[in-house]
Amino acid sequence: MHFRVSNPPPKPLMIWDGECHFCKRWIERWQEITAGKVDYVTYQQAAHQFPEIPIEQFKRAVALVEPDGETFFAAEAVYHSLQYRPSRKWLIWSYDHIPGFAPVSETVYKFIARHRGLASTITRSLWGKDVRPPTYFWAQRWFLRTLGLTYLIAFVSLWVQVDGLIGSDGVSPLNQFLPAARAQLGQGAYALLPTLCWFNSSNAFLHFLCGGGVVISLLLIFGIAPALSLVALFVFYLSLTIAGQIFLSFQWDVLLLETGFLSIFFAPWRLWPKDLLLWPGSASPATRPPVSRAGLFLLKLLLFKLMLMSGMVKLTSGDDSWGWVNHSFHWSALTALDYHYWSQPLPTVFAWWADKSPEWFKHFSVAFCLAVEIVVPFLIWAPRRLRLIAAGLLIFLQLAIAITGNYCFFNLLTIALCLLLIDDAAIGRKYATVRERRYGYRLCSYAAIGIIVVTLPINAWLIFNAFKPRTRPPRALATVYEQLEAFRIVNGYGLFREMTKDRGEIVLEGSVEGVEWLPYEFKWKPGNVKRAPGWCAPHQPRLDWQMWFAALESPQQDPWLVGLIVRLLQGSHDVNRLLAHNPFPDKPPRYVRAMFYRYRFTTTSELRQTGAWWKRQELREYLPAVSMDQLR
Repeated sequence: MHFRVSNPPPKPLMIWDGECHFCKRWIERWQEITAGKVDYVTYQQAAHQFPEIPIEQFKRAVALVEPDGETFFAAEAVYHSLQYRPSRKWLIWSYDHIPGFAPVSETVYKFIARHRGLASTITRSLWGKDVRPPTYFWAQRWFLRTLGLTYLIAFVSLWVQVDGLIGSDGVSPLNQFLPAARAQLGQGAYALLPTLCWFNSSNAFLHFLCGGGVVISLLLIFGIAPALSLVALFVFYLSLTIAGQIFLSFQWDVLLLETGFLSIFFAPWRLWPKDLLLWPGSASPATRPPVSRAGLFLLKLLLFKLMLMSGMVKLTSGDDSWGWVNHSFHWSALTALDYHYWSQPLPTVFAWWADKSPEWFKHFSVAFCLAVEIVVPFLIWAPRRLRLIAAGLLIFLQLAIAITGNYCFFNLLTIALCLLLIDDAAIGRKYATVRERRYGYRLCSYAAIGIIVVTLPINAWLIFNAFKPRTRPPRALATVYEQLEAFRIVNGYGLFREMTKDRGEIVLEGSVEGVEWLPYEFKWKPGNVKRAPGWCAPHQPRLDWQMWFAALESPQQDPWLVGLIVRLLQGSHDVNRLLAHNPFPDKPPRYVRAMFYRYRFTTTSELRQTGAWWKRQELREYLPAVSMDQLR
């Protein structure tokens, strides 16, 4: 139904029922979306100005009066009003051009108009009292601080180990790795291994990268030049990740890089925190802090991808301990936690106690984990209250994982991403800013849109691949992915695709004469059975972690292990610092060998009787005794 009034307003005027609480909430939302380009008034106040329109029509539906006098009603009026926001123009275009869009819209509008009480209840249930477009300044502020803290932890944790891992006297020296890569790959080595260490691979430069990362992390935490700090942090950590070889190949390393890269397009483009002085109270749309919606979308998509892939790879792995047997779900098969607590890389002492929990609780915990990882991620895109439920469940899962296992900064980083699900209205906060740097904000938003265009197809394929493993991407997509893969800015995820159902441990031993063998003790991985599992997170002892992976493979698959043995035979001070106990402090041994044991948690009675947290069984020799003479 269209009218043309004789007394049109100077700019578009939306007329609505002031006695309708449902209408009031959504009018508040549309007011913010149209940002002053449309006026709003109740029909109780304005009906007398437009005698051509019956009162009953005002009661049935909203009306939009244009400056030329043309008047629209119901869904068509809503779409016409929203077209004054460029990002919403597609609605009225669809109404006018897509067959079926208009009648469906009007049918839905009529149903809601006839059941306003029900619609109001649903609105309150999903959004709460405020349905206005959410703002995320609080989330932006604390996400960036937590990300800065995560970077700080990552740099400090690596700094104290870097000499022993990849230093000139370390397990896998960087100053040998890069020349070997250059000799094998030629000029292509620079593109495949993008690191600043091509300029300098000395120990001093590695310390410069770690120390510089610490300083820049502090700048990010205190809000100083956040976008520029994130650029520098990404370059520094990528350089160290490439230089770190196998020791920096973990999923949380690439997750930190992908998060850090995407955050560049979400962070404020300002130099000093004083540029964003805050006052409580309402803020008009013009003075709201600039938060890139495109940047926020990229980070939410990362969280969605991380969680959904982590869950789906478990179900599609073929490992029936995740409950998926012969294409159907079985409660009795949810046995993953029967193994996980004692077979994971570095369990905490709480994992020992969790292992003693009832079977039904372990099965429930596996089901809960799968539900949170597979179902809850879809709530990331839901209205406020469902989104907050998603944030709570995801954070709870990360805390539960952190309590029983040492997964360094992975849990903290995931929690940081979950903070982006909490908008300002959810915590009762509203902010105003002193001034905006609109040019930087727009440039950042346009760049984020460009990143979406490039990476969205790759992310879609990665997620699809979690549902359908071993699916090959289209050739063009694979080419783009190969170009980006070296920079770790778009990645696939999926921890514990297959549950480890046994625990082998490599115990390194040294001897002076080849008769009496003394064990090297690592700082965190199981060794001495009477030493309780420790808690080292968010620090990551990277050599201890690699020893866990080595126990799952043959010696030929881990050449770095030979480098470790060589350094022990040489008595490398840098490598010995990575260990808890060196049985040969004065002079290195003549021989080193590796024995292979099976480790399991003790029972409660065994702990009480023997004081041992672990029990072990010698299985075989992993590596025979070697000496420096043999290696030469």
